[in-house]
Amino acid sequence: MARDKFEQFLRHRQSLLYQYKMGDLTKNEFIEENYRTIEKLGIKPFKIVDNIKKSIYNYHYYNVLAKFHYRLSKDYPSGSKQWRHCILQSNNYYFEKDKATMTLLNLLDYRNIDAYFVKVRSKKLKNKLFEIVIRDPDVLMEINTLSLRYGGMEAYDLVLHSKNPVILKSLRSNGVFRDEKIQSLADSYINQTY
Repeated sequence: MARDKFEQFLRHRQSLLYQYKMGDLTKNEFIEENYRTIEKLGIKPFKIVDNIKKSIYNYHYYNVLAKFHYRLSKDYPSGSKQWRHCILQSNNYYFEKDKATMTLLNLLDYRNIDAYFVKVRSKKLKNKLFEIVIRDPDVLMEINTLSLRYGGMEAYDLVLHSKNPVILKSLRSNGVFRDEKIQSLADSYINQTY
């Protein structure tokens, strides 16, 4: 049952990505629809992450919740109790997302990975946000995450983002980080404001 829900989530997420790319959904709608899917399916993150599929799912799960709570914070005055609560939740989910990223990188043993800083309009993200592209058809075909082409991405690429300095250091020490700024494979998404 849990596996079916997991597959449903990934398939629906793929459909939402396509709708976003085609202009049928805004960034906020994309975030909210992903959140509603998690709520509707009643799915939770895996506690024991012992394979690539589970770590990718956990990455997406926590990323959806982090973005949803960050977007929710915009509904309250900056500095208010509600705003602080949403920001704290968002930051906690981003922390968990970064743990899932590290687990995935370790499971992949840093193979078939390309990472670099991305060009961003946001001053807050400049020289902080980096992209991790996983190009391993054998691994990614198994999870059916990206079977269509989006924004120039090759089929089966998995694109992750982070600002975490520990992840950055680990990518550098494993020789998979290029110290250059490149346009993101998800450029329109990361550069669109909430």
